[in-house]
Amino acid sequence: MTTENGPFRLPRGGRLIDRAYQLPFRFDGRHLRGLAGDTLASALLANGQLMMGRSFKYHRPRGPVASGAEEPNALLGLGQGGRFEPNQRATTTPLVGGMVTTSQNCWPSLNVDIGAVNNWLYRFLPAGFYYKTFIHPRAAWKHLFEPIIRRSAGLGKAPTEADPDSYEQAYAHADLVVVGGGIAGLTAALEAGRAGKTVIVLEQMPVFGGRTPTDHEGGQGRIDAVLAELRALPNVTLRRSTMATGLYDHGYLLAREAVADHDPNAGLPRQRLWRIRAGHVIVASGALERPLSFAGNDVPGVMLASAVRDFIKDYGVAPGRRIVVVTNNDDAYRTALAALDAGLEVPVVIDARPQANGALPEALRARGVRILTGSAVAGIKGGQAVEAVKLCAHSGSGEVTETIEADCVAMSGGWSPVVHFWSHCGGKLSWSEDQAMFYPDTARPPTGADGQAMATPVGAAAGDLLVAEATGAEAEQPLLPVWVMPQNATRKMKFKMWLDFQNDVKVSDVELAAREGYESVEHTKRYTTLGMATDQGKVSNINGLAVLSNALNQPIPQTGTTTFRPPYTPLTLGTIAAEARGDLFQPLRKTAIHGWHEAHGAFFEPVGHWRRPYCYPKAGESHHDAVAREIRAVRASVGTLDASTLGKIIVKGPDAGKFLDMMYTGMMSTLPIGKCRYGLICNENGFLNDDGVAARLSEDTWLVHTTTGGADRMHAHMEDWLQCEWWDWKVYTANVTEQWSQVAVVGPKARTLLERLGGTIDLSAEALPFMGWAEGEIAGIPARIYRISFSGELSFEVAVPAKRGLELWEKLHEAGRDLNVTPYGTEAMHVMRAEKGFIMIGDETDGTVIPQDLGMSWAISKKKPDYIGKRAQERSFMANPDRWKLVGLESVDGRVLPDGVYAVAPGVNANGQRNTQGRVTSTYLSPTLNKPIAMGLVLHGPDRMGEVLEFPVQGAETYKARIVDPVFYDKEGSRANG
Repeated sequence: MTTENGPFRLPRGGRLIDRAYQLPFRFDGRHLRGLAGDTLASALLANGQLMMGRSFKYHRPRGPVASGAEEPNALLGLGQGGRFEPNQRATTTPLVGGMVTTSQNCWPSLNVDIGAVNNWLYRFLPAGFYYKTFIHPRAAWKHLFEPIIRRSAGLGKAPTEADPDSYEQAYAHADLVVVGGGIAGLTAALEAGRAGKTVIVLEQMPVFGGRTPTDHEGGQGRIDAVLAELRALPNVTLRRSTMATGLYDHGYLLAREAVADHDPNAGLPRQRLWRIRAGHVIVASGALERPLSFAGNDVPGVMLASAVRDFIKDYGVAPGRRIVVVTNNDDAYRTALAALDAGLEVPVVIDARPQANGALPEALRARGVRILTGSAVAGIKGGQAVEAVKLCAHSGSGEVTETIEADCVAMSGGWSPVVHFWSHCGGKLSWSEDQAMFYPDTARPPTGADGQAMATPVGAAAGDLLVAEATGAEAEQPLLPVWVMPQNATRKMKFKMWLDFQNDVKVSDVELAAREGYESVEHTKRYTTLGMATDQGKVSNINGLAVLSNALNQPIPQTGTTTFRPPYTPLTLGTIAAEARGDLFQPLRKTAIHGWHEAHGAFFEPVGHWRRPYCYPKAGESHHDAVAREIRAVRASVGTLDASTLGKIIVKGPDAGKFLDMMYTGMMSTLPIGKCRYGLICNENGFLNDDGVAARLSEDTWLVHTTTGGADRMHAHMEDWLQCEWWDWKVYTANVTEQWSQVAVVGPKARTLLERLGGTIDLSAEALPFMGWAEGEIAGIPARIYRISFSGELSFEVAVPAKRGLELWEKLHEAGRDLNVTPYGTEAMHVMRAEKGFIMIGDETDGTVIPQDLGMSWAISKKKPDYIGKRAQERSFMANPDRWKLVGLESVDGRVLPDGVYAVAPGVNANGQRNTQGRVTSTYLSPTLNKPIAMGLVLHGPDRMGEVLEFPVQGAETYKARIVDPVFYDKEGSRANG
């Protein structure tokens, strides 16, 4: 072959390019030029660059095999610095001036790659070799083989700098969403638009029309006519360069719009993620051409016939000067005709069918092209490019009958509908023997969890019929299913037939998997990595499962397909996150009083997504001293705590009481209106999940308080059980945490302070006893006041509308100035609750603790038959008397015990470590008691009062503490009762 062979820009043609505008770009350091409208792939081919990457496993040379989203080979590193992205598909990335691209999966260069040594070792690297090799001796695996394999894993290099581009999310609703802007999708949209429905059409390409303008004379005119009418309808939205990525239940669809992709100078978001709700969805996503499996079908220059046709007609690029077409269907003849029209040579068409007598073959014969029926490709000559094609009889075993010089092979194994979106939401497929393809079975549409048809119908458009109607195309002759070429290929040939081009999965690999017992297509996929490349099997899956079916001697439908999961094409993390990055990634939640806290010197700590005051240090005051001052002020007079962050969940409905009885370990359905009750919530494994006070507001309404960090989690927990288990219960829940500001007014003078504000609520002990609540006005503000206490002192928690929280707070501090009213933070709250022996979720619990461990059996109802976690707590391990129990710990030498430190026991365990018999869960220096206090979980703790435990700490003298009652302060509870 001469150096003149290979891809080049044609002197004319290219419906998508503008020859007046040249765009410079770089590839592996070379300065190249493309045209406006090019993709990276077409621009590289126009510059003679056929090889664009290396395969993952064997590092074989790879050029583009497709021209769209199904491309498995032409993956490039794109951009520089923070805008660098690996694995960008060259066939769908529009060329932008100044682009910098690099090849990947090769070193030191694309043409000379050391990793290609794997290609010579292919016999030692069959499917699943990593499961069977390098296991023994273990030391060699761990220290030699595993690091090598891990370094080799993955495609491309991850970016190391922050992405400077912006992304956004948008929301839309429509009566009808059409996925696909080809002739079928546009016609369906037009029909609905004429009927007055709101319609959104999503098209992945920068232009509408699908394959119709490329493949059929007069097709563009038909598309233009439909588009003109659609654009005149105000109820129809057309979105191009928008790839639908996933279709979910209830008509929920995600789509990625390329707004200013790879163009940092546009001043626009790079991509937009659409979240769309549709009343009806029509899947008109077209079909993908299948490759043929013959020896050497991965050599650069071997492409899908449709891709060759696209490059010629859409981009004015010739993938080669001398093109051999190999097919089992009529459609590939269009590629031969397009090549001839562009002035290229087509020396032969190799057709596996015994006859080729349709209109398209006859048109080719009329132009003097030789058609060899009943023939096949025996092999491809060439390494980094096609040099020649070896021919043989399709029904034979591969004996070469002729060799034809060529620099491009256009192959076509038929077409497979894009069934992914139909399958995403549960639609079933059927197999067509005539066309050798899976297609959406409209008799088995997607169904909901209850087995009933989904509320949002999903349909599939009949594309082929509409194309024929629009273009006058004649019916094509039947294809011949061809999965391996030739029919009786030798094992040696099958070692060179590729199914998954990116992952180097061969026909022989799938047959090996079948012999080794991997009969499920899902198991074969994982054993061989078939269909696990970045194209997610769009090119390889049908051929692979057909080969597996043949190896198992069973029909293809019996083998079935792998599971199609979203996204249809990869989404960048930036697009998924959109605006949720930097400070917006996890927005800080602030109460209505947050500004006051800042102005008064609060030191904040993170609590979930909130920032809560830890303490309010005065000038020259340490945090420790500030906390002590706040506690003394609360115990002596009155303090205020911003408790607005506590979770507040409304639970309402006829079955609300029954529901809460299942949520809580105690009874909530018997709670009288106007009263509060403390309760514990466990998960299904019996472990304590959250705690809080519930208040009954009316006959069918409760307000449930949760921990600050537990509001969203517990609301989700409730909804999970309601939606998945008790879906027929009449219960409504709403998270109203941010609708209310809540202020705890705490201390012996708390009632005095509140009464000074005036209002309609009787705050006397008789009218508002402990664990009661009342509603009315205070200081002219609508309020609900709860008599609950987490400090052991007289306490009122005052809830007002969020927008009036600051007003209440300031009035409290103005009225209580002479009472030394003191704001206190979370640390003072924690110390005071520990002085009272109150547990705290996250301190006394760690996901392995049950209420019985904490001495809280009193909070578990014996009157009801069940609650979430009950059966789990009855398991032998949970009921074991040797579980660690909650106790108080009193330092022997006056030192504060370290948090989390373990108490040791005699003996050592199997690892040679000292046995343990408990751990510290909370530890503080109590300013009220003027001594260290701690709480902990200890083996048989409540039965060992007075015993001294040792807590060794590396680098320090062993700590010692005495087991005592966990209630250190006001055990009788007289202070909380006022």
